[in-house]
Amino acid sequence: MQDLILTLVFSVVMLVFMAFPAMKIVEWLETKMTLSDTWHNILQIVITILLSLLVGLFLRFA
Repeated sequence: MQDLILTLVFSVVMLVFMAFPAMKIVEWLETKMTLSDTWHNILQIVITILLSLLVGLFLRFA
């Protein structure tokens, strides 16, 4: 349980810092395919959360 809490704490802190890489990834995806504004926003939020969770896991277990 403590591992989960620490991972989430690290991930919440990283949410701010992972917004820029998520924007760049979504921009790159837009060059490969056409995305509506709705999908652009959804992808950006999902990728931001995934990147921050991955960094949180790395910080906790590395």
